[in-house]
Amino acid sequence: MENKIPGTRWWRVVAPILIACIISFMDRVNISFALPGGMEADLAITSQMAGLTSGIFFIGYLFLQIPGGRAAVNGSGKRFIAWSLVAWAIVSIATGFVTNHYQVLVLRFVLGVAEGGMLPVVLTMISNWFPDKEIGRANAFVMMFAPIGGMVTAPISGAIIQGLDWRWLFIIEGLLSIVVLAVWWVLISDRPQEARWLPTAERDYLLAELERDRQARSLKQPVSKAPLQDVFRNSSLMKLVALNFFYQTGDYGYTLWLPTILKNLTGANMAGVGLLAIVPFVATIIGIYVISTLSDKTGKRRLWVMVSLLCFAAALLASVVLRHNIIAAYIALVVCGFFLKAATSPFWSIPGRIASPEVAGGARGVINGLGNLGGFCGPWLVGMMIYLYGQNVAVCALAGSLVIAALITLTLPKNCDLTPNNDKPVADKSAKQPHVA
Repeated sequence: MENKIPGTRWWRVVAPILIACIISFMDRVNISFALPGGMEADLAITSQMAGLTSGIFFIGYLFLQIPGGRAAVNGSGKRFIAWSLVAWAIVSIATGFVTNHYQVLVLRFVLGVAEGGMLPVVLTMISNWFPDKEIGRANAFVMMFAPIGGMVTAPISGAIIQGLDWRWLFIIEGLLSIVVLAVWWVLISDRPQEARWLPTAERDYLLAELERDRQARSLKQPVSKAPLQDVFRNSSLMKLVALNFFYQTGDYGYTLWLPTILKNLTGANMAGVGLLAIVPFVATIIGIYVISTLSDKTGKRRLWVMVSLLCFAAALLASVVLRHNIIAAYIALVVCGFFLKAATSPFWSIPGRIASPEVAGGARGVINGLGNLGGFCGPWLVGMMIYLYGQNVAVCALAGSLVIAALITLTLPKNCDLTPNNDKPVADKSAKQPHVA
């Protein structure tokens, strides 16, 4: 890019992926506004059931992680996401017509299944389009789907609930998936070789850089048929699974309960809560950009993952300590937002450093799927803690989970980082050699 190579891929690939991810995030978290916005009262949902309802999504989320990653490597991620958008629309609209909490549980589970393949698919698609020296920034832009989705979801959801009711929230946001489907299908291509819109100079640059990266990895680790056991034999990849589990416990415990926390803290109506929830997600965008930039410049992936997690935990604890001062507690919640997704860009740059591309494709699904079971545990943990001990203890439990994730980061191998003497991926020595094709 410094030699004025065209950058068409930055908007023709990253932009539609980002938009599709934003819609998935809206469908995922709109229930966090629906519950305090009338859904709990209408369906007689307790705090424990609210936690289960928010978290059961991530049980379903597990099922398509590995098939999604493999589909993007060997088939078409474009078609996979297109069908996913159709499923998201149907499930979201159906949620607007539920009459009891059991129906909500089923639909949330199904939504999790429908969204399960999204992240490994889009991350693999990004790896098809961006060489190693650019992939950190590309991942960072994609990971902005969460804060941007939060910024969009918060005011829209609050306004819809305040003006109409929670049922229309699901119906209207479900219809948006159909609109995004049209945008997705027109703009996106799976690989540079398939994109007729790609300038020749950019295609030549990409194919040369991606091939050089592939050959460099092959020198360190033979290309394999990548059976699934190769992922589970790699101890470093398994550490990433554990790290992601405790990270997502804190992440989604905060995200899915933020509207309720803000409502309890300020006493505002749902429209006001929606506006207050925007600022933490604005901070999230800034945090992703700042940490990803520092990670790419220094190459210290592990350091910035750990710093982000510990600062997130500290801000959660500060929001409890300062709870009697509404402004100070709110500022602490905004700081939480800054570090909410900051670790994601350096984190998702690591699998390709410790595994071959073939293994890394399935590994992303395993890491995201098993790790995101923390997305079930976080909301459920908060719901149970609120019921048993109160909101403050619940928030402290989330902070503890983030500290555990930070400690796991210390055990990752040094070749996760980019350094002058370590600028290419190295296979995990503890893993067995893959089966050579």
